[in-house]
Amino acid sequence: MKRRQFINLLPVALGLAWISSGRQAKALVTDMAAMKQIRVYSVEKGVYVLSDIVVKSDEEWRKQLTPAQYHVLREQGTERAYTGIYHDHKEHGVYRCAACELDLYLSETKYDSQSGWPSYYEAVAPENIITRKDRSFFMVRNELACSRCQSHLGHVFGDGPKPTGKRHCINSAALTFVKR
Repeated sequence: MKRRQFINLLPVALGLAWISSGRQAKALVTDMAAMKQIRVYSVEKGVYVLSDIVVKSDEEWRKQLTPAQYHVLREQGTERAYTGIYHDHKEHGVYRCAACELDLYLSETKYDSQSGWPSYYEAVAPENIITRKDRSFFMVRNELACSRCQSHLGHVFGDGPKPTGKRHCINSAALTFVKR
């Protein structure tokens, strides 16, 4: 890594706020994305592939996403129960991250949890999602996020069906769908 790249990334590594010109901030985002790749599963290819992590500025996310998607994916919001477009969706295919198009869930793993949100008993692959603690609303839950762009998807609970016993409760606004 070049010395300049290291110096530019130092505030991020230390968890400090980064204030700079738009050009410097864009360079920082580009440097960070170039630094790391993750191993994820591609449904289309049927194998694990290396993929660059997706790092964008807040302004770039706002331009790309609808207001509802931005609220859910970037602000960890939740859509109201029974209002999402994929709640009752029954087509055969792949549900992807609405922010970066990473394959997340297969229609075969979707089930009606009667919770008001699309629910799945497992992800396409464990590497395609990450779990982190969510301590909002005076409770502790396990948040699910996209491993490639870190976007909020929903939460996972231990009351799902066999074979996993898990319920991945996902916001429709966090997803896109591709027929197979």
